[in-house]
Amino acid sequence: MQEAIIRAVLAQKDVLAVLPTGGGKSICFQVPALMMDGICLVISPLIALMKDQVENLKQRGILALSIHSGMPFHEVRKTLQNAAFGNYKFLYVSPERLETKLFLEYLPAIKPCLIAVDESHCISQWGYDFRPPYLRIADLREYLPSVPVIALTASATQAVQDDICLKLQFRENQECYRQSFNRPNLSYHVIDPVSKQTKLLELLNKIKGSSIVYCKSRKQTVHIAQLLQMHGISADHYHAGLDPQTRANKQEAWKNNQVRVMVSTNAFGMGIDKPDVRSVIHYALPDCLENYYQEAGRAGRDGKKSYAILLTDGNDIKDLEAKPDIRYPDPETIKKFYLSLMNHLQVPAGIGEGQSFSFDIQAFSEAFSWTSQQAHHGLQALAQEGLISLNDAYAQPARLVFSCSRSDLFTLEDMYPDLEPVIKGLLRSYEGIFDYPAILQEKKLARFIGVTPEELQTKLKKLHQLGIVSYQPQNNEPGIFLLQNRMYESAFRMDYAAYLERKKKFTERARQMILYVQNKTECRAMFIARYFTDPDAVPCGVCDNCLAAKTGQTKLNDTDVAEIREILKKALTGKRLPAKELLALWDEDQHGKAWKVIEYLLTEEIIVAGQDGCLQWVKDR
Repeated sequence: MQEAIIRAVLAQKDVLAVLPTGGGKSICFQVPALMMDGICLVISPLIALMKDQVENLKQRGILALSIHSGMPFHEVRKTLQNAAFGNYKFLYVSPERLETKLFLEYLPAIKPCLIAVDESHCISQWGYDFRPPYLRIADLREYLPSVPVIALTASATQAVQDDICLKLQFRENQECYRQSFNRPNLSYHVIDPVSKQTKLLELLNKIKGSSIVYCKSRKQTVHIAQLLQMHGISADHYHAGLDPQTRANKQEAWKNNQVRVMVSTNAFGMGIDKPDVRSVIHYALPDCLENYYQEAGRAGRDGKKSYAILLTDGNDIKDLEAKPDIRYPDPETIKKFYLSLMNHLQVPAGIGEGQSFSFDIQAFSEAFSWTSQQAHHGLQALAQEGLISLNDAYAQPARLVFSCSRSDLFTLEDMYPDLEPVIKGLLRSYEGIFDYPAILQEKKLARFIGVTPEELQTKLKKLHQLGIVSYQPQNNEPGIFLLQNRMYESAFRMDYAAYLERKKKFTERARQMILYVQNKTECRAMFIARYFTDPDAVPCGVCDNCLAAKTGQTKLNDTDVAEIREILKKALTGKRLPAKELLALWDEDQHGKAWKVIEYLLTEEIIVAGQDGCLQWVKDR
């Protein structure tokens, strides 16, 4: 559908494009933007995703910029100036930046030719990943009434699709494109094993190639990665608590096949273009089918046979059934949490709007006796209510300014000779560092001085303690931005009706996820497609339920297996045949047995299936 979508955008129409994970959504706005005069404004919720796309464009010789909430003021201004007066084609912006005075000041000079809203399901409070800042996007239409908007998402129900068009104020000439949710090369399986660990090892030993294993917690990612390493499987762990450089290094190693298995929380995978992932294994049950479909869809983007496997047990289902009450606590608890947060941030009643704070969720939780889970969901509730804005990658860069005079430095260098190289390195690298705080590029400075980044930080902290410099280390803690003044306790208010409706929608999504797991008869691909209101879906023929239906759960003895195997080998050696033609070799009442042997031989890779569904014998053992 890419060409049709591109033509609709070039015709100045508002477009909704619902394309599956790996469906090539970026092409749908990048190509028309390159054919139009002006710059394309891309609104994206994730800093990592922005950086990845900007880097990919630059590698293709296309000039692109990004503005996100972790950037200092002067960098934002410089980026906006480049967008307005430079020869750039793409400006990636986080939704929080859209209403800032600085952005609106430069918007007329930027003159966007197209607005692309990535992950557009975030605009719907009935969706699974509602983000209030997305609601501000529609305000751009007041300033840019004739500029077309393209909204893109991989997973949205019909109700959410309709809400996206409504919230973005699509014009009457709008067009909607929905690609089928069928992935014919992806085999869905749900397994209830005696031991998840044993089954995971078995699966990764059977299904060769690159893999992602999704876990429910940071601690679990470390534990499972260590387990795999102990059994000789190349694995690493990934989660949002790692520093940005470590995450980037791990991601790069996995993309380049230096690491075979990435064990991760759902923080991993968004925007990663790796086509040869052979399996995505969920070690924990996702909250909803939207998340599961998007994460599972990272397997098999090259069109080759791949597996989406969900390992589950009774405890997973019980935990998910209890989750709505945990995720959406009662209104009185939300009020109590809000007051705790304001007291922690030391914000007096009646003020605070526009202030931002670095925030250590662990310290806050311990100080006010909230569990980490309660704190996380409390923050989400306040953000969805529009009281605060959360910045998951605060990343305040390191800053330094000299506190002493230039004349004092000679004495200090004699007193602390081990610090002399650092002092000279700072003076040679940053002009005006005596007058204004400089933003440090610590790794570059460490290389210049000839020390490790860790050694540099130690020496900078010592200079700070001695009063020679004022040093503010980089802050990777999450940040909080207050969107409203602190309310008095007696005047606390929120839209409880909308809050309870969101809880109801979440409960229904969880119920559908549980039904997917418990479903033992319907084709799994059909179940997913029906959830997303895809009328064109057909049975996949390769999920666990389809395979079970074909085999009729027929029991086989050794003689049956040997006879069927020999017939298959004779028929498929040196030839490629469709399964339907193969089954014609037996009477209809034997089809179940034949299918069971075919499934076994496919799993053992003795026969392989091509993209056209034809089978071929490739090895014997």
